[in-house]
Amino acid sequence: MKDDSKAALPWLAMATLGVVFGDIGTSPLYTVSACLSALSISTTPTHLLAILSLILWALILIVAVKYAWFVMRADEHGEGGIMVLTALAARATPEGSRGRWVIFALGLLGAALFYGDGAVTPAISVLSALQGMEIASTRFTPFVVPLSVGIIVGLFWIQRRGTGTISRLFGPAMLAWFLLLFASGLGWVVQSPSVLRALDPWLGLHMLMNHGVGGFTILGAVVLAVTGAEALYADMGHFGARPIRLAWYFVVLPSLAFNYLGQGALLILHPAAAKNPFFEMFPHWATIPMVVVSGIATVIASQSIITGAYSATRQASMLGYLPRLTIRHTSAAERGQIYLPGLNWVLMISVILIILAFKSSNALSFAYGTAVTGTMLFTTILVFFVARENWQWPIWKASLFCGFFGLLDGVFFGANVSKFVDGGWVPVSIGVVVFTLMSTWRRGRKLLSQALAPSALSIPDFLGMMAVSPIDRVPGTAVFLTVRVGGIPHTLLHNLKHNKVLHERVVILTIQFETTPRVPRAERTTIRDYGEGIYGLTARYGFMEQPDIPEVLGTANLPFHWNPADTTYFVSRQHILPKAGGSLSLWRQRLFAVMLKASATAIDFFRLPANQVMELGDIVELPQRIQQPPTDP
Repeated sequence: MKDDSKAALPWLAMATLGVVFGDIGTSPLYTVSACLSALSISTTPTHLLAILSLILWALILIVAVKYAWFVMRADEHGEGGIMVLTALAARATPEGSRGRWVIFALGLLGAALFYGDGAVTPAISVLSALQGMEIASTRFTPFVVPLSVGIIVGLFWIQRRGTGTISRLFGPAMLAWFLLLFASGLGWVVQSPSVLRALDPWLGLHMLMNHGVGGFTILGAVVLAVTGAEALYADMGHFGARPIRLAWYFVVLPSLAFNYLGQGALLILHPAAAKNPFFEMFPHWATIPMVVVSGIATVIASQSIITGAYSATRQASMLGYLPRLTIRHTSAAERGQIYLPGLNWVLMISVILIILAFKSSNALSFAYGTAVTGTMLFTTILVFFVARENWQWPIWKASLFCGFFGLLDGVFFGANVSKFVDGGWVPVSIGVVVFTLMSTWRRGRKLLSQALAPSALSIPDFLGMMAVSPIDRVPGTAVFLTVRVGGIPHTLLHNLKHNKVLHERVVILTIQFETTPRVPRAERTTIRDYGEGIYGLTARYGFMEQPDIPEVLGTANLPFHWNPADTTYFVSRQHILPKAGGSLSLWRQRLFAVMLKASATAIDFFRLPANQVMELGDIVELPQRIQQPPTDP
């Protein structure tokens, strides 16, 4: 929960170290060595200073300026993340317009690449930490990959038990890590102060301009220094902007800068340390202890990515881009502590396969960079729309800022895509799969709603039928779930057809998910009395909230006394009959049918009492085309 009071600010800032900065905080483990591996020319002190210059100015421009100062202004009631940004950017565009479609497509692409990042981050982080054992002795080399796989299995296995208790130690642990980065780097900078010349941005620009493709390629490794920058924006809702900025400017940035400078100073004095400069900064006796410390830091970084993937998936589900998912809350006190079983095991298998395929952090560098830079580029484009419409910036100002950062992101993205076959295909492939799933689900749901609409009955017509042909009423309350406001649900008609009765009180309940993160409780419900004991209830939720139907019924101002034990919930489950020649291709219809079948039950998703639920099914053919212009992919 956010609390920006002066007393709480330092504690919140420390807490951000374990959640927000875990990813970027472990980048010194592999960034410099990846840059040296990507350099196609001999490494001289001049080239080394140029690499450090590029790393430092990437941290300043992309993280300190773009995210901490610029992007974090695009919040929705304090919440951030690419889903929030997409909703903000789309808000001012007309419904059904091509511009709105483009904005949603960019948002989906950015979110899809985030999953590629989520699969690569634990792999590269854990591998880079354990490769430090090779500095102590080459006898440890065969154990790096098996131990990495073991750590990943353990990390994902504990997710189901919740990480709330241990996560309280993440902040202090990462504070110790950053102090260690700062101290180790400062010691070497004192020995070779000439490395401070790397603060000159011209050194990096000079190398890029004079070494053509070779200089351009190295940017694909330099961007590893800013991996995790998106977390500043995505996790803003947990802590607020002030604690994140405080931690960045006063702890994280100085620690990272001095550690990179320290690695450079080490390499100037001892060029033979180029294989793994991070671990070579420490005495030989400290190598194994540093491997343990680094392993802890990388586990924390991986945990942050996993938690972020859970949150992003829940948001996408609430917004209608993914099916209903089984969500388990692992903490009674913290609503943000959730566990998604299906996603957890898919991520674990993906990470293990990546580790087995690449076997080293350097081999994974371009795979990592492609996912990160792609998301950064889409974020910049979306911020342009927010700056124009929400902040009311003039076109020249929005174009100046977004054009500069868009060019910067585009250069980094191009440098990574140029190494597509060397690993960039991994996150791109994951992103394509996720984008296909999201767009197929969204379009399939629209077609499904359209297929069910013609057979729907309006409430006035239903009340007229009741007046002509009275229906037997039975005691109790029936709650019928429907996505259509103002109509009679199919489940009600099916129940009436087969059971020939209607409950004394009927609540037609519609759950609506808004494009805002949260809906105030005072605005949660709207009730309408149609007469004859039939009521319409609409409950609105933000995409970061979890619906709870019994809670809604208990807190809504219903015009009758509601007895939870005397209530029956009626839900429907559709079964798709794929048919060639439709608006959705046959393979996507089959994919949609599988996703629909695999979606979580209404019992789990809406927290319904299982012994009070009746489920009725429909077999549906999707229509040939969508009648209205699509508003998103």
